[in-house]
Amino acid sequence: MARDAEVAVTAADNNEPTIATRSIFQGRIIEVRVDTIRLPNGRETTREIVDHDPSICVVPVDEDNNVLLVRQYRKPTESFLLEVPAGGIEEGETPEEATRRELQEEIGHTAGRLTELTAFWLAPGWCSEYMYAYLATDLTPAVLDADDDEFIEVVGVPLAEIPGKISGGEIQDAKSVASLLLAMRVLEG
Repeated sequence: MARDAEVAVTAADNNEPTIATRSIFQGRIIEVRVDTIRLPNGRETTREIVDHDPSICVVPVDEDNNVLLVRQYRKPTESFLLEVPAGGIEEGETPEEATRRELQEEIGHTAGRLTELTAFWLAPGWCSEYMYAYLATDLTPAVLDADDDEFIEVVGVPLAEIPGKISGGEIQDAKSVASLLLAMRVLEG
């Protein structure tokens, strides 16, 4: 049964103009806001949005076909996660520059070659963070001081073991799963 006074909405018609915005939290790396919006059917509602600057993630693969992952404690999950290196893009940095910096900070290497894999929204239902994913090869040791609040263990994993670690639940982080699978496609040619 059709709902009263509602019309079918196509994807092209489905926009949500913002009527008002209210910031409810301003943190060091995120802002949380509530937007009042108008739906395509004319009704008003609210959306809770986490604003986050763009970021990068990178799949570093050494000359022995090991992927250099990082194991770090993630407070929201109350556990250690095995992930690809990642981080924010600083003011004035390009995604590639941020990738090169994060490689040095997190795993102590530079890349002779960076290949852009893709870019994606991390959680578009509630967060504005957009992430660029890269493959890094031709690695050379080059340590850059890590951030003071990061305690990271670098873990080399043979490329051939990555699918099993994903399907077995050892790699559970979405950005890592997506970028690792894309990197494997590129490397396998």
